[in-house]
Amino acid sequence: MRLLIVDDESSIRKLCMTVGEALGFVCLEAESGDSALRLLEEQPVHMILTDLVMPHMSGLEFLEKAKKLLPRTEIALMTGHGSIETAVQAMKLGAYDYITKPFSPLEELRLFLRRMAEKVRLVEENEFLRQRMDSETAVHGIVGSSAKIQEVLRLASRLKDSRTAVLISGESGTGKELIARAIHFRGAFASRPFVAVDCGSLVPTLIESELFGYEKGAFTGALKSKQGLFQAADTGTVFLDEIGELPLELQAKLLRVLQEKEVRPVGSNQRVKVDVRIIAATNRDLEAAYKGGTFRKDLYFRLNVVTVQVPALRERRSDIPMLVNWFCERYAPGTEMRVSSAAMKALMNYDWPGNVRELENCVERSVALGNQNLIDLADLPPTIAGFGPMARPISESAPELMSELADSNGLSAVSESTAVSTTDLEDLERATIQRVFEQVKGDKALAGRMLGISRATLYRKLKRYNITGAPAGPSSQTLQ
Repeated sequence: MRLLIVDDESSIRKLCMTVGEALGFVCLEAESGDSALRLLEEQPVHMILTDLVMPHMSGLEFLEKAKKLLPRTEIALMTGHGSIETAVQAMKLGAYDYITKPFSPLEELRLFLRRMAEKVRLVEENEFLRQRMDSETAVHGIVGSSAKIQEVLRLASRLKDSRTAVLISGESGTGKELIARAIHFRGAFASRPFVAVDCGSLVPTLIESELFGYEKGAFTGALKSKQGLFQAADTGTVFLDEIGELPLELQAKLLRVLQEKEVRPVGSNQRVKVDVRIIAATNRDLEAAYKGGTFRKDLYFRLNVVTVQVPALRERRSDIPMLVNWFCERYAPGTEMRVSSAAMKALMNYDWPGNVRELENCVERSVALGNQNLIDLADLPPTIAGFGPMARPISESAPELMSELADSNGLSAVSESTAVSTTDLEDLERATIQRVFEQVKGDKALAGRMLGISRATLYRKLKRYNITGAPAGPSSQTLQ
């Protein structure tokens, strides 16, 4: 806990520092607001105790400037009895509290600093708990009961207390960061920092300074020293998302950090020790990348100690209804949002190139467009609803889809071992075409694409079964 004392009287500074050090604080001092601000640019502190009346810059001016620089730092004021009104005004501007001088007895100052430190600890603890709660929610966001996703979660549980480097691979949108957070926040590292770095979004010229920090004056615009992300994650976890996008030059420097466990800020000759666990993620084939010369082979083997392969959503279609319900609850809390059978079939048939992230966006959109707490086929994006190249024709979903259609139309589900009459099949075909035709409001082109048949075949079927439009009444209502 770092405490800065700001006062133009050296005797007051010495007294406050003596009390602060006795309480276990690291104490710094400044004789004016200007010198204090310069110090804060180099060494952020947790608490500041400043005099209210000082030459050149008043305690009130210093408070405003320090709060802009370090909004989460607690600042208290020392004042004489005649300036209490001003001190109250300062509290309205964000000051923690005020204490009157001279300190009589000295125990009053000691108790004041202890209460202030307790406030700092409480705020930090609440922030940690909030972050932990958000991360717990994210962990619970890994929804699914399929064998593939359950195997991923079992592996994540085994890695939660390990310092071993982990490489998470999978397509974009599969939830690789959720897996990384599950590994970190479920084990011994939970109370330590978790710093996520999107290597694909960092500006190439600034990657090194972002990761390793920089010294004041290292380049144009470096007005003060800045800690890098690796130092910010010290004792915790660095999550390097899309590690395959890191330039080769930076790959070499990252490898050196992993081997030597130290970083050198840009513009500095000094190396800083860091103790971090590395979890990396990629949607690229890194083995092919290093063979092609775009990724360092030695870095690949340093990162690829344990690999977690996150399955694509199309590889665990059985989890889609559960995920849809989860997202409905997220975007329509307290509402019993329903999904029509036609909409659910379309969601199950789609190949989801954007994986779970695309499904979430789809559900959010559909919740916004749905009427009467219902998501219907018309509420889905056209490509997902079956009108685009990524959806499979309904005819390809047989026999399970045809069985469900038969059930919904009051027909008996037909098993492969049961003899079926021509009449039964015609009834099933008629009911299927009728329902699809109603869903698309008589649009023959869309109906043909959904059914996976040509327009000529559709015309022939419509004429054969005397289907002329989407009639009003009970038969055209969406089945739940």
